[in-house]
Amino acid sequence: MRVLIYLLWLGHSVATFAPAASGPEITALTADGFAVPRPDPVFTFPRDHGSHPDYKIEWWYLTGHLYADEGPAARRFGFQATFFRSAAPRDVASRPGPAAFGHDQIYLAHMALIDVSTGRFLHQERLNRAGWDATASTTTLDVRNGDWSLALSDPAAAPGAETLALVGGIRAEARFHLTLKPTKPLVRFGADGYSRKGAAPTAASYYLTFPRLAAAGTLTLDGRPLRVTGEAWMDHEYSSSQLDQNQVGWDWLSAQLDDGRELMFYRLRTTDGGTDPASTLTWVDRDGRAATAPFRWEPLTTWKSPHTGAVYPQRIRLTTTDPRTAAEVVFIVEPFHPDQELGGSLGGVTYWEGACRVLSAKGENLGSAYLELTGYDRAVEALR
Repeated sequence: MRVLIYLLWLGHSVATFAPAASGPEITALTADGFAVPRPDPVFTFPRDHGSHPDYKIEWWYLTGHLYADEGPAARRFGFQATFFRSAAPRDVASRPGPAAFGHDQIYLAHMALIDVSTGRFLHQERLNRAGWDATASTTTLDVRNGDWSLALSDPAAAPGAETLALVGGIRAEARFHLTLKPTKPLVRFGADGYSRKGAAPTAASYYLTFPRLAAAGTLTLDGRPLRVTGEAWMDHEYSSSQLDQNQVGWDWLSAQLDDGRELMFYRLRTTDGGTDPASTLTWVDRDGRAATAPFRWEPLTTWKSPHTGAVYPQRIRLTTTDPRTAAEVVFIVEPFHPDQELGGSLGGVTYWEGACRVLSAKGENLGSAYLELTGYDRAVEALR
């Protein structure tokens, strides 16, 4: 579940939950004519790494941790690179216009970088309609927004042998060229990739993830090139309506544990301050097998943004059951720096997306994570 900012096209709590039950009967199309994800999907790759314009909303979302070895200690960075696609309303898509540009698809992209040693946080967003400056292939992973891009280096590579190339940056301050190689199989979250997000028939997505990518390349910061290595996470989701009517936002977490496993968690927050039953926590084992587990989410501290006044949970206790041992386990998710808020000057939605460490209850380091917090500045209306 990742943040979407498509308003342009549309006029401290504790939560304890077990995995949600199966959803309602599903319709084929939304009221405005877009395809609805359905159970028992059949995916074909590399085609389904690419764009799905019959669905209203789609994103390719990368977060990760990079290290530049400059001597006794590696300098650490966190990065985000996100490519969004939004289908325009049918009446807008049908309007005539120049042949070089399309009215049917709009592309938004976000880039962010944090220097963990200094707390310096950089971010930028772009918005373009289909045409010269933005596009996404429908046959393979090949998406572009200006000179930012994400693509499969060899679309003919067999599943498990993929290599991704990411080019991004933030204005003149930062530029990165990364090669990303999966170190475990693609994970299909939900029921074989069909992920329920609420009780409404349309509240679902197709959810595909590379939970651990080996990253290597160059980060150029203030004109100085740094060789970097690290690990990244990539989500690819597409749907036509992600939120139910009683949901105002979500808390999302991807955690890469030092024992070779991962956690994916999202808590869908309701208008009364509660947690929607569609919220879920999923473990991914060393071989890429996914299993859901009950959870308890407890914010321990908060941070008030000096930019927007929004109050975000920060240090968080996440309690769940380890499927390997059946024992209760506690994780403390702790941001490296509090100010990792992204203002939505183009898309209209502000959210918090930040690099974190994962600790045990005793303070031992267990891994790295990215945390996303939406709907704290205002309710996210665009995904209903």
